[in-house]
Amino acid sequence: MINEFESVSEEQTEEIAADFAKKALPGTVVALYGELGAGKTVFARGFARGLDVTETVSSPTFTIMQEYRLNKDAREKGIAWFYHLDLYRIENPESALVFGVDEYLNNDNAVLLVEWAERIEKLLPKNTVRVEISHSGETTRKIRFKSAG
Repeated sequence: MINEFESVSEEQTEEIAADFAKKALPGTVVALYGELGAGKTVFARGFARGLDVTETVSSPTFTIMQEYRLNKDAREKGIAWFYHLDLYRIENPESALVFGVDEYLNNDNAVLLVEWAERIEKLLPKNTVRVEISHSGETTRKIRFKSAG
């Protein structure tokens, strides 16, 4: 299944991501694809907001991973954690396995969002939702969701 949206601002990108996050189920893995500056981190901020994360969300480029404990409402849906990975500095899947990426990919009480997911493509679960973000103009972005189901 493929859904496509066009965003004309960072705020609209965040809204699209927040709406999507509100439908996330426990164990959801979201893989973000796009060139540098496409809006992956903007999408991640909106996605986190949709999960009711109140902390500031920034790209974990240097720490690789940020984890956020979700509120009671999310935990009642079975989602206790939001994990945000940025694999820009990871060279290959083997490097990602060294820091335990497989534990995050297979966590049934969390939602995982991965920036630069192409670095671990062969490790992603088959039901991963792929989100491609691309420039479609100077300030506009095309956001394309691809899911297995």
